[in-house]
Amino acid sequence: MTGLLLVLVLWLIWFSLRYAWWRPVVPYRHPRILMYHMVSPRRKGAKFNGLRVSPKHFEAQLAFLKKDGWHFFTMSELWQQWDVLPEKSIAITFDDGYADNLENALPLLERYDAKATIYMVVDRHNRDWSTHKKAHHDSGELAREPKLTDVQMQELVNSGRIEIASHTLTHINMATTSVEVKRHELQAAREQLQQLCSQPVLSFAYPFGIFGDEDVQLARECGYQTAVTTVDGIDCREPRPDPLRLKRIKVSGKDNQLAFVLRVRGGKRGLKK
Repeated sequence: MTGLLLVLVLWLIWFSLRYAWWRPVVPYRHPRILMYHMVSPRRKGAKFNGLRVSPKHFEAQLAFLKKDGWHFFTMSELWQQWDVLPEKSIAITFDDGYADNLENALPLLERYDAKATIYMVVDRHNRDWSTHKKAHHDSGELAREPKLTDVQMQELVNSGRIEIASHTLTHINMATTSVEVKRHELQAAREQLQQLCSQPVLSFAYPFGIFGDEDVQLARECGYQTAVTTVDGIDCREPRPDPLRLKRIKVSGKDNQLAFVLRVRGGKRGLKK
C-alpha cells in the first residue's frame, strides 16, 4: 500500500510539472496567437515531428476552440481590431508554406468556420533551411516536405479564409545576414507575395524566431504592420503590445489535447515549455 501511494505521489508531481495545470488562466481579453507548421501525420524516426500536428489532432483542437467560444481572426484583422476585440479572440498561424496547409488544414478550417494566416517563404521549393540554424539537423527532411505552389497559394486566398504573410525570400538567419540583404529579403518577399496573391501583405514572421532591434526596425520600414516571433506566450501589455514583437503559443505535434487546452488558457504547457 505504501509503495502504491508513493507511485501515486510521484505521478502527481510529474503530472503537475509536465502540465502546470495549476497555472492561472491568462485573462481572455488578451488575444491568443497559435503557431503551427504542418498538419500531417507524424513520421516514424523523423526529427521534426514536433512541427507535424496530425489532421485528427488539429480537428480536435478546432472543435475545442469552437465549442469553447473562441473567435477566429487573421493576423491583420486581429491587429486592426485589437482595441475592440471580443473576449476569446484567436489567430491561427502557419509558418513556411507546406502543401498540407491546403490539403489537410483548409478543409478543417472550413468545417469549423475558422481562419488562418500563412507565413510564406517565397523561395521554398527544394530548400532545407533547418541546416542554416543547427548543423546537426537532418539536411533533407524539410526539403523533401511538399510545399505550396503559387497556384495552390492562390486557391487558399480564394477560399476567403486565408491571409498570406511574409517569411522572407529564403528563410534567412537574421543574426548572420547583412542589413542590405535582410532589407532585400523583407522588401522583395512582400512585393512578390502581394503580386502573386493580389492582396496586401501586412504581417511578417522572423525566420527561426531570431531577431533583434535592427530587424524590428527593418520590418517597420518595409511596411509590415505586425511581426510574430517564436517567443512562447500571450501578450498582456495594455493597451497594446509591440506589434512587431508579438508572442505566439507553440502547438506541438507531440502534445495531447490536454496540453493544447492548457497552452491556450495559460500560454504555456508546463514550467519550461
